[in-house]
Parts: sequence; structure tokens; C-alpha cells
Amino acid sequence: MFAPDLFAGQVCIVTGGGSGSGLATARELLSLGGKIAICGRDSEKLRVASAELSALGGAEANVFAGECDIREPAQITAFVDRVLERFGAIDVLVNNAGGQFPSPAAQLSPRGFDAVIRNNLNGSFYMTREVATRAMLPAQKGRIVMVTATVVRGFPGMAHTGAARAGVENLTASLAIEWASHGVRVNCVAPGNNIRSSGTAQYGEAMLDAARRATPLKRLGTVDEVARVIVFLASHLNDFVTGSVYRVDGGQALWGDVWMIDEPRDAPPRT
Repeated sequence: MFAPDLFAGQVCIVTGGGSGSGLATARELLSLGGKIAICGRDSEKLRVASAELSALGGAEANVFAGECDIREPAQITAFVDRVLERFGAIDVLVNNAGGQFPSPAAQLSPRGFDAVIRNNLNGSFYMTREVATRAMLPAQKGRIVMVTATVVRGFPGMAHTGAARAGVENLTASLAIEWASHGVRVNCVAPGNNIRSSGTAQYGEAMLDAARRATPLKRLGTVDEVARVIVFLASHLNDFVTGSVYRVDGGQALWGDVWMIDEPRDAPPRT
């Protein structure tokens, strides 16, 4: 299935494509013949990533990188304008951009909660709507892949991002239904917190090792393993898959957890 020309002639946007799973996905799509547009907020990351992608097989004409804060609709519009001007179409959208920080819910400020919701939920919708209405729905074809996190249970210590990611999963299902008759397929990839990436590096080796021990496969996953599932769902060969959530977590969601539960304090008697 992963033939060298699988994405030949197709234009693929990868948000958050400057590092981690986003860059791995862009690299894979490019190797399979796609034209790649990446975006993010860090201009230096984008510059390095663009140079790396352009060096793959002399593909300078097939790579575009532009700064874009997905929390800002005006910036999304400007970025999509530039992609359409450069390539003339958009066939695949990978909503990989996002971000969060660890915090117990009781210590989470309204501003912090709102920032993560805007980034992970609002931004995903803004980009998806712009691409769909400008390119995919008029063309009556397209593949959208949301990248979230494993939230099949609760997400203690990350209630803000858990709420946002769960919202994206429901958004995936809703859009899959609304746009099915327009030839647009919408699916979701949900990596666990046991993927070694630039995103999980901020939590430190101790937390990553705890995640590893809570994984039935007893190892950490890689960004390349996440990218392969994204590419599978982005392919036009999977026309009967839509509205689905694919977990990439080594079975972690089915077994352990890494949030310690304290012993209960003495409570006043019930009346």
C-alpha cells in the first residue's frame, strides 16, 4: 500500500510540522510523492524542518513552510491563501499542532485552561473549517486527520488538554458525518503519553519511564510509529474509514495509569 507514488500529485498540510510527529509525518508523506506544506509558530524550527525536507531527493519545489498560529483565524486564512497560491489545491490536512503543560486541576488558572482549549480544540476547528470550505468541499474530496491524545479514560494532571482532546474526538465524529457525502473523510490518531517526542521530553525521564512501565508492550513508542498510522488514514485507499479514533499507545489505555492516588484524609461523619 505504501507505494512511492501513493500521494503523487496530492498537496498535504501538516500543522505543527516543524518537529516531533508532525515532522515525521511530513517526511513520510513527502517520501510517498506528496507536496508538503508545514506550519507552526517557531520560525527557526520551520526553517530547519523545511531544509531537511527539501533535501530529501531534491524536493525543494514540493515543500512550503509558513509561520501560523492556529489560534488566530486571520493567520490561518493567510497561510491557506499561500498554500493554494503555491500548489493550487489541498488534498490532505493533518491537524498535529497543539500543546499543553502538566497541572493539577485545582491549581489550573482560567487563563491556563483557556490557552490550552484555544490551541488544541479551537485551533483544530479553525484550520479544518478553512481548509474544508476553501479546498476540500468544493473539490468533493479530501482526507483530514486529527492528532489528539489518548483520553479514553480520564486525564488526571492534564484536565485542560483532556477536555480539549475529547472535544476534538467528538468534532471528528461530527464532521465525518456532515462531510461524508462530499467525499471528505475525517479520522483521528490518539498517541499515548508514552511516545518519545519533543512534546513529551518536557515531562522528564522519570515520567516517561513511569509511562513505559504502565504500557503492556513495555517500551516507549516513536514518532515514526505515530506517523505511519496518520499516513494510513490520510491515504485515499482507505475510503471506507471515517469518524474513527486510532490509539497509538502500546495498549496503555487498556491497562495501567501513571497518576498516583493519595490515601483519603479523615472526613467528618456523614449526617
